[in-house]
Order: sequence, then structure tokens, then C-alpha cells
Amino acid sequence: MSKHKNSSKPFKWKHFEGEIILWLVRWYCRYALSYNDMQEMAAERGLTIVRSTICRWVHEYAPMLDKCLKPYLKGTGGSWRLDETYVKVRGVWHYLYRAIDKSGQTLDWMLSKRRNKCAAKKFFKKVLGNRNVKTPYVIKVDKNPSFVPAHAELQKSGHLKKTTKLRRVKYLNNRMENDHKSTKSKSRYRQSYQSFETASAPIDGMETMRMVQKGQLRYINKNICAQNKLINRIFCLAA
Repeated sequence: MSKHKNSSKPFKWKHFEGEIILWLVRWYCRYALSYNDMQEMAAERGLTIVRSTICRWVHEYAPMLDKCLKPYLKGTGGSWRLDETYVKVRGVWHYLYRAIDKSGQTLDWMLSKRRNKCAAKKFFKKVLGNRNVKTPYVIKVDKNPSFVPAHAELQKSGHLKKTTKLRRVKYLNNRMENDHKSTKSKSRYRQSYQSFETASAPIDGMETMRMVQKGQLRYINKNICAQNKLINRIFCLAA
């Protein structure tokens, strides 16, 4: 399992129990809820928690969800679909690179300020760095020209096999476009993010919980109770 600083006591020095913190972070990342929604839900349970506190918890623990759940992910297929969508950060559009396999399993994601060859190359390397991701035999992308030189350079450096094909499709298949909807709808509901960092952390959590919802955890599939037990155990909480 991926280690994190103070991973044996991830909620040390917090004023609330770990179960409460993890419950709020998990729900925020899984459903289209705002910090105000989470504050009201906590108040219904007799908890007085200001929205800024919930925000800090999400920024701290959402990336931990991503890191700690990766060793438990199923293996993916060798046919990739790769695309970018838009996320507004402080009024400026940024690019969210995302990749899925043929069956719709999420491979990885990356928020970027730019949409160019360097960003595409960096994302390819990020996806290939996951142990559960199979080296692709084909990668389907849209007509963004930056993918072509990035693909060629990675083949030259040995990161991709020479036999890996890059197929450019003007209108990427509906599966890829539909897969964007979960993250985009949550981001629109919560309005724009205020900085790159405060956008990246929640997106890590949202994409991770989306993988959990898809049933990408080994031996657990879509059993929500088993999913929550595993997450609690990873964060050293009683199942």
C-alpha cells in the first residue's frame, strides 16, 4: 500500500473523529454536493462544522484517497481512449486530461494549465506509471495535434512499444464523452475553483471515488458497504 506521512495516524491532532472526517470527504468526492450541503448534512447529525473546515479536509484527504486506493485497483485493458475536457479555475479554463480503457475503466487523469505536446507527453507517462494499467496496443484520441509528436517521442524513448498505434478520431466515441460527465457536473455545481491546487485535490478525490463507483476495486466490485469498509481500513479506522 502507498505510504503517506503519518499514514498510521492520518487523523492525529484533528478536532473531530476520523470517521466523521472521512465520511464527509468521501461523500463530497462521490456525489454532487457543495461544502454548504455537507455543512447542513453534518448539522442534521448534531455536528457544528464550518464549510472552510470541510474544504481543508477535502484538500488534505482527497489526494490520499487516490494514492492509497491505487494498489487495490483491477488491471485494465490495452485499448485506450484519451481526451481532454475543460475545468474553470479562477475564471480561466484549464484542461483535464482523462483516459479510460475499452470497457470504460478509468486509467488516470491530470489537470493541466496548457494543452500542448509537453502536457500530452506528461499525461502519457503518468498513465503508464500505474501498475494496474496495461501497456496499450492502441490509443484513440481526438484531432488535437499535440498527441502525435508526444506519441512519437515516447515510442522513440521506449516508454511506448513501437507497435502501439495512435488513432485520431475527429469525434471521440460516446463512451469517452459520457465518462467526462461525472466530474464536469460536480465541478459546474460547485462553481469555479480558486486556484490550481484547490482544483487538483478535489478532482483527485472525485476521480478516485468514480473508479470506486465503477467497481474497479479488486474482489469488491460495486458493493458500497465493502467499498467503505476497505477505505476505512486503509485509513486505520474500524471497519
